[in-house]
Amino acid sequence: MTETCVLITGGAGFVGSHVVVELLEAGESVVVIDNLSNAASDKDNLPPAIKRIQNIVNASQRKRLYFRKGSYGDRNIMDSIFNEFKIKAVIHAGGFKAVGESKELPMKYYKNNVKEALTLVKAMNDHDVKNIIFSSSATVYAEVPPEKLPLTEESPVGNCSCPYASTKLFIENILRDVTVSDGQWKVMSLRYFNPVGAHHSGMIGEDPKGIPNNLMPFIAQVAVGRRKALNVFGSDYPTPDGTGVRDYVHVVDIAKGHVAALKALPNMKQGFQPINLGSGVGTSVLEMVQAFERASGVVIKTVMQDRRPGDVASMYCQPTLAFEELGWKTEKTVDEMCEDLWRFQNQNPNGLHPSGESN
Repeated sequence: MTETCVLITGGAGFVGSHVVVELLEAGESVVVIDNLSNAASDKDNLPPAIKRIQNIVNASQRKRLYFRKGSYGDRNIMDSIFNEFKIKAVIHAGGFKAVGESKELPMKYYKNNVKEALTLVKAMNDHDVKNIIFSSSATVYAEVPPEKLPLTEESPVGNCSCPYASTKLFIENILRDVTVSDGQWKVMSLRYFNPVGAHHSGMIGEDPKGIPNNLMPFIAQVAVGRRKALNVFGSDYPTPDGTGVRDYVHVVDIAKGHVAALKALPNMKQGFQPINLGSGVGTSVLEMVQAFERASGVVIKTVMQDRRPGDVASMYCQPTLAFEELGWKTEKTVDEMCEDLWRFQNQNPNGLHPSGESN
């Protein structure tokens, strides 16, 4: 295979599927590897998200999309991909991401997220593919007092509140050390804040398996009738309305950040560069509820609960570096995030699977 491609792990997932669309629309050829641990496949071995991506993009773009079922932690599969395709860069968006589950099953997260990432990096190195964009997380940052906000790339990291966050930080450290040992490596670690929303077509979006771990899919499932009410954890934080404040970013903006990072990667000034992908604006839980009510026309029943251990009052970033290094900034508003999420949820009340078992 002489065609030059971008390899994306976890490309059938929430963020990954949107990144695939933006890459194809930017003219890239894309190889997706996904083990479908959180997604079903049909008789053609294709997950619903990949089939829907094929319907979103045009015919010429569709021809540049390749799917391989398997784990990025399987060295034989990785070798076969690197031998079959000419990979110019890897976008590592695979991995388990449920905060609550990671507390219950930490070894599962360390094995899947860290151990298998080592296999991926080793395979890349052996095939002389040394450009990688890592889907990191704002959870790598340590808790700071309000006067230390917004968070910049220089803010302290560590003291992670859950094993999921620890795995992201461990992988960042591994990748940073690799760039120190070999100056040919270029690593951009994109620290997402809170990706929400869906593709404007309503065809792909966040489709969690079981009870949602994140705020927005839970709100959407309440609105569509799959859940009775939204539990709001904490109403006495030192915030304007007492509920937690977070930096929400439309998933399409996040996806476009990957395309910008891919273009900037070859000319990086240093081997390892963390970059915040956020709006720089904090929005409270109740403000998001109100925005979703405006978008959907549905009243969201809320039940106030005690704070959860590890949750912080406010968390938002300073996104200046993303604009300086990538020319990237958020474009979509909170209302647009809610409108697009509602369109996806309304068109897919049971998620991407008719049985209601979602990925």
